[in-house]
Amino acid sequence: MKKATRTLLILIIIAAAFVFGLSVYVTQSVKGEITWTDTGNGLTEAEAASCKSIDPQCILVLGCAVWEDNKPSPMLKDRLDTGIALYRAGVAPKLLLSGDNSIVEYSEPDCMLQYTLEQGVPPEDIFLDYAGFSTYESVYRAHAVFRADRLIVVTQKYHLFRALKACNALGISAKGAASNQQKYAGRVYREVREILARDKDFFKGIIKAKPTYLGDEIPIDGDGTVTHINLP
Repeated sequence: MKKATRTLLILIIIAAAFVFGLSVYVTQSVKGEITWTDTGNGLTEAEAASCKSIDPQCILVLGCAVWEDNKPSPMLKDRLDTGIALYRAGVAPKLLLSGDNSIVEYSEPDCMLQYTLEQGVPPEDIFLDYAGFSTYESVYRAHAVFRADRLIVVTQKYHLFRALKACNALGISAKGAASNQQKYAGRVYREVREILARDKDFFKGIIKAKPTYLGDEIPIDGDGTVTHINLP
């Protein structure tokens, strides 16, 4: 029994080291691609130039929780504010708002759209992805459906590493903008969950796993999809 217990313990340690080590590899391999951390103090000329260095076609804002009154959660609001700041600075000509709309009663893209329009962004410069069910799927669809080869990814820094790694795996030239304007509740849970998520998306990138939905191409270089739906 003691030998079996010792063997099991060794296997657990090896597995834990692999899981944690792979997560560290992902973060270290793309950390240099984060060109701006938005702390609410604005975008400097040097940071804007770094973002523009890849001539991005769009700014991809990744969705997250929406509150019951169709208002963005603090994390989502900060992502949107960062994306809008980049757009206003002329970093890229289009915004691609990607999120979950897997059920009728819940739509991250519609909430993101409403907030973005309220901030004065022209509808013709906004594209919506209603099938961004995960980070990997949002990145995959940005490339396969919206034909974006060069983009800025916007989300919180802890989340940005796997998004950028997915871009690398799928042949997308990308820079990251971390929307870290404040501290958010549940940090420890998110950090632990993110370790597993980084590992999962790393292997998805290796096999080029396809997303839940693809559909017709909507080139990001054209008019925004918002012109083709009912505006709020």
